[in-house]
Amino acid sequence: MTTYKNRYGDIFKFTKDENNDILWEGNFEYCRYGMPNDYTAAYNAYVNDGGKFSFNEFKDSVHEYDNDKKEYTLGLKYLSLVASVKNKVDMVDPSGGPYIAVGMSLDSFGFKDYVVKDFERIDTGYKIITEKCAYCNLAGAIHKIGCETRKVTIFYDQMEKEVHQNRSNLNK
Repeated sequence: MTTYKNRYGDIFKFTKDENNDILWEGNFEYCRYGMPNDYTAAYNAYVNDGGKFSFNEFKDSVHEYDNDKKEYTLGLKYLSLVASVKNKVDMVDPSGGPYIAVGMSLDSFGFKDYVVKDFERIDTGYKIITEKCAYCNLAGAIHKIGCETRKVTIFYDQMEKEVHQNRSNLNK
């Protein structure tokens, strides 16, 4: 368990649970929330108008702004069709901090290599769902002995050592 004291003196507690997720408890009375964008309607309109970008290219391009022309590159038509996914939170920022968003590392809270995947509201705050290995379901770049990811990592680490050793032998 670790604690975080924000600039207003509020204490937040971070505790790892049995699923390798993090319980984030504290005062969330005054808080900002972020919701992910839903590009579906905007992209469909773009494609129907003959647009050629892939979905991911569109997601980046729809927000591009041309400072010289003082307009959005793809125009306001598509940007205005981008909506929020209202039943999903991807950022939580209690007044005074800490700001935590999906994709962020939790290293600064004492959870090395843990990355935020999602948030789940609980009575005392939030359960931070962390990214986990697809094979052994552990978080924080930790793997079970028989995990395929661990086997591959060990293989590559050994290969790197051998390549480094071979290069140093060539320089003799």
